[in-house]
Parts: sequence; C-alpha cells; structure tokens
Amino acid sequence: MIDNIVTGFGAALSAENLLWCFVGVLLGTVIGILPGLGSATGVAILIPVTLTFDPLTALIMLAGIYHGSQFGATITAILIATPGEASSVVSTLDGYRMARQGRAGPALAISALGAFVSAMASLFALAAVAPFFARLALDFGPPEMLAVMILGLCTIVVFSGRNLLLGMALGLVGILIACIGVDVGSGTPRYTFGQIDLFGGVPYVEVMIGLFAIGELLNQLHTGMAEPIRARFRDLLLKKEDLRRAAPATARGTVVGFLLGCLPGAGTTLASFMAYGAEKRFSKNRHKLGTGAIEGVVAPDAATNSASNANFVPTLVLGVPGGATTAVLLGAFLIYGIQPGPLLFENQPTLVWGLLASFFIGNFILLALNLPLAPVLAQLLRVRYAIMYPLIIVTSLVGAYSVKNSMLSVWIVIVFGLVGYAMKRLNLPVAPLVLGLVIGPLFEKALVQTSALGEGAVLPTVFASPAALVILALAAVLVVGPVAVKALRRDRGGAPGMGGPGTGGPGSDGTAPGSPDAGTPAPGASSADDGTADDGTAPDDTPPGENTPPSPASDGSSRHPSSTAPSPAHERQS
Repeated sequence: MIDNIVTGFGAALSAENLLWCFVGVLLGTVIGILPGLGSATGVAILIPVTLTFDPLTALIMLAGIYHGSQFGATITAILIATPGEASSVVSTLDGYRMARQGRAGPALAISALGAFVSAMASLFALAAVAPFFARLALDFGPPEMLAVMILGLCTIVVFSGRNLLLGMALGLVGILIACIGVDVGSGTPRYTFGQIDLFGGVPYVEVMIGLFAIGELLNQLHTGMAEPIRARFRDLLLKKEDLRRAAPATARGTVVGFLLGCLPGAGTTLASFMAYGAEKRFSKNRHKLGTGAIEGVVAPDAATNSASNANFVPTLVLGVPGGATTAVLLGAFLIYGIQPGPLLFENQPTLVWGLLASFFIGNFILLALNLPLAPVLAQLLRVRYAIMYPLIIVTSLVGAYSVKNSMLSVWIVIVFGLVGYAMKRLNLPVAPLVLGLVIGPLFEKALVQTSALGEGAVLPTVFASPAALVILALAAVLVVGPVAVKALRRDRGGAPGMGGPGTGGPGSDGTAPGSPDAGTPAPGASSADDGTADDGTAPDDTPPGENTPPSPASDGSSRHPSSTAPSPAHERQS
C-alpha cells in the first residue's frame, strides 16, 4: 500500500495537477455557497471544460469541486441558515445558533478542521480497506438497504425532542411529500396533478431553501429585524474547550460517515443525519444540542466529508455510484475511456492512486483557504439585515431556478418558505420533516426491490438476512433504549424531568441552566434554553412578551418548549 500511495503522490504533485486541484477546490467552494447548485450540478456543468485535459488532471479538478462544494454549502448554512446542499441541513441546527450568539468564526473554523481531520482519516481507511469494504458492500442487497433505511427513519426519535408523536407525524408528512412523482414499482405517476415537472418528484434542494432560508427570513420580518451581530475578535477564534469538545464528535462522525458512505447509493445526507443522531445519544453535551453546541456542527460535517470519500469505494471498486455526485463522476470516467470496476486498481494504478492522493492535497488546500478566512466570513453578520435579506431572497430564488431552469422550482421555494415560517411560529420541529423527505425515496426503492426479491414476502426476506437483523436490532435499541433507561431511573428513585443524567432535562450535566458551564451564550448573544428545545431549527427571535421561557416539568410530563426571551443582541431596529 505504501508503494501505491507514493506512486499516487508522484502523479498528483505535478504543477499542472496542483493548479487544477486548486481551481477545482475554489470553484467548488463558490458553487457550494450558491443555493441550489450543489456538487452534482457543479461537476456536471464543468465536465465539458475538462474534455481536453489528461484524464487524471480532469478527475482531480472534478474531485476538487466535489470536496470544495461540501464546505461551501456549510458556510451559508451557518451564517444565514441557507444550506447549499441537503447534507448541510443538519449544520444549520447548531451552526446558525452559534452565529446568532456571535460565534460564527468558531463554527466555521471547527467545521473546516473537523472536515479536514475526517477526510484524512477516511482517506487512510479508503486506501487500506477499500477492497474489503467493496466485498462487504456486495453483500448489501435490497433487504439490508431496507434495514438501513429503517434505522435512518428511527433517528426521527432523536430529532423529535419531547413530543415523539409530533416528530413521527412530521416525518410521515415528509415521506408523503417524497411519494410525489413516478411510482418506482409500476411507473405510474402519483400526486403530480398533470404536471410533468413533478414526475421526478419534489426536488429536496428547493424544499431546503424554502424551509430554512425563506422561512427564517419571514420569521425575522414578522418579529422585527435583529441588530447585526457585533462580536469581539476574540469571540471569533477557537478556544481549547472547543477543540476538546469537538474531538470525540469528529471521531464519531468520521466512523458513521465512512460506514454509510461505503454503501452504494447511500450518499452523504443520511450520514450527516445519523451522525447528529449519534451525538444526541452519546455526546456528554447532548442536552446542549440544538442551542448552539459545537458538537452539533462538527459531527455532521465530519460525517459528510468522510462519507464523500467513502462514496468512492463502490464507485471505483464496483463501478456502482455511492451517491449523486459520484454518479456524475462515474459518467466522467466513462467519457475519458476509463471503466471502473474490480480490475481498475490493477490496470490503472497510477490514475487511481493519483486521484486518491489528490484528495489529500485538495483537503489541505481547503483547510489553508478556509481556516484563516473563518473570522473574516463571520464579519458578514455585521451587515445590516435590510441589506442582507434582499440578497438572500435573490440568491435563493435564482439558485432554485438555475437547478432546472423552471419556474416550478421557484414556486416550490415560495410554498415551502411559507410552510417553514408557519412551523417556526408554531414551534414545530423541521428536522423530522426533512429526514422523511430525504429518506422516503430511498426507503421506497429498497422496499420495492425487497418485495420483488421475495415475490411479495418482505418480512421473511428481511429476516433471512443476518446483517439486516443486526441493523434492525440497532434500530429497536435506538427507539426503545431511551424509554427503558428513563424507566430504570424512575424505578431507582430519580424524579422524572429533574435532570437525571442523559434525560436532557435542566441540570442534566450537573449545572444549573444559564450557568457559565451550561452553555451560556457569549455576551451580546441570543439567549438559549438548557438544551431541551426540540425543534432543532434556526432560533426563533420572539418579541418580548410573546412567549415565556420554559420551566422544567416537575411531574415528568411532556411539554413543548417555548422560545426564550431575546437578549440585547436581538433588540429590534427602530
């Protein structure tokens, strides 16, 4: 393996390849920042530009675009709650709250660091165990993928907070929206109302732009625009405590992302959601997630980058795309006369290992570009919102239109913008809806294939697979585990809702809510509750008197939390 890596770096470190790697990373970052484009669209648009290049140089540039767009999408998700890709939706939950607390600099910096560390770790794993994971992926047929999708849907429990039934209902709504389009099994249009543009389903990128960007903007206009964030420079830099808390979250996100990324068709979005769910279960600061916790930023970003690298395992070794962007890259391979598959590593080792070595180089370039720029980018929050909001509206609508050059995309953004605004006013969690929308098509495809494989007998086919049984057992633990733990604590005499360890209640880490050790925002930042907020969305800037701060339920009853009173940073403009 060492000889192969040396060969790869020897091929990738030429002046021409370094130049186009830099160009690809830079273009990818810009593409990621623009709402609606995304890495798959950016790679597809720029393939014609590379047709005259050497195949290795062309693939290095396209891979740079892929990796650069991942971080670019996170920048807007953190700063203005506008995720550039579906995989960056989860970064909005805590990243935007950190930005509202005057800590956009640390959020962007830890995102860049976490992405870099996870990329390095996943690339070493990719180089070492790619053939092994490829053989393992071959054993993952429709029954196993169906079990994985069920496990993904079970993470709705994590995003539902206190009101599990509400979260499940919203997840079901997301699945129903995902049913719009052509039926996978029969090819019959469903709920399209004669609109040919809906035959491909409701595009989730436009839905994300509407729910998060337009929904947050309308909510801010309703409550009155907040004053620009004027954080001190020292608040824009990472602290030792940030790095200490981010380390285990990065490790967990890297493992989750790599394992899911190795599965054909799994993509990166599911990995980011699953990584956030893992933090909700295993992080020492899980009660702070949703209020601006650094773990909620670094874990999904680490999983996204790890999964994006692991997507190349089935792509290179099996010739099966790991996600949407690698499907486009697979087409680029064929255009250049390269046939991915089991013999690729033997027939063209210089090209394969040169491409893998360029991933290392591209991530170094990304880190060098974005880490010093994090405090600079955070200064964008100093711009008055009367100037920023029109720019957000224009870029959101233009970005949505550019996806398919269709006005339907614009109307989808507007409609779901109103839906997002209504959900914020009603304090409903957005994450379960998004999760149902993303996993719905994958779940349906796996279900139809499993049914066809078992001639209609779905359950016997699934139960006949040991791997599927193990995954379903994990899903059952995810759902039943918290309830069982809470019941055991109650039997041992712990008062429900009074902050028993891991309950997420006030003082669950041994500190009182609002104390410096309980995640109190920086001076001048928007106040947040003790971490039991269940919406997981961008913060509601609620005017004084409209809602009252939540109080812990002494009887352990489920209670929907309200928005907290705004801090001086949210004083309204006259």
